Amino acid sequence: MMKIIPFLAVFFPVLIFSQEQPIQTTQLNELLITEKNGRATIDAEKPATFPLGVTVLRNKIAKNFRMRKVHSNAEAESCSITFLIDKEGFVTEVKAYGDNESFNREAERALLKIKDKWTPAELNGEKVRYRFRIPLTISFNQK
Repeated sequence: MMKIIPFLAVFFPVLIFSQEQPIQTTQLNELLITEKNGRATIDAEKPATFPLGVTVLRNKIAKNFRMRKVHSNAEAESCSITFLIDKEGFVTEVKAYGDNESFNREAERALLKIKDKWTPAELNGEKVRYRFRIPLTISFNQK
């Protein structure tokens, strides 16, 4: 009996903590968030789309971008802009992530200046909010 107690004291915690955790799915407002490999993804049957296409969207961002507002000594800068397309097709919650703060601010401003309405995402036949991400890179001509 005395040999069993130390054995259980050592291996019982291992058995408890080695249990497999179930994959969680949570409904948050109208967004369906699914946890896959430790990362949250947003599922939609039909994703949000820009009416004129992604190429035109990128061209509009480039047209609205004011290069003189970006302060950098690097040859190139990059960031990712994330934003939500709401149920009505409007851009909300714009945030740019990158190392250069002036580049991030200008990327956010350039996207917000585009007033075209998006086609909202759909899930189970209903319009839902949808998170979108666009990577941006700018190269400077060093003379």
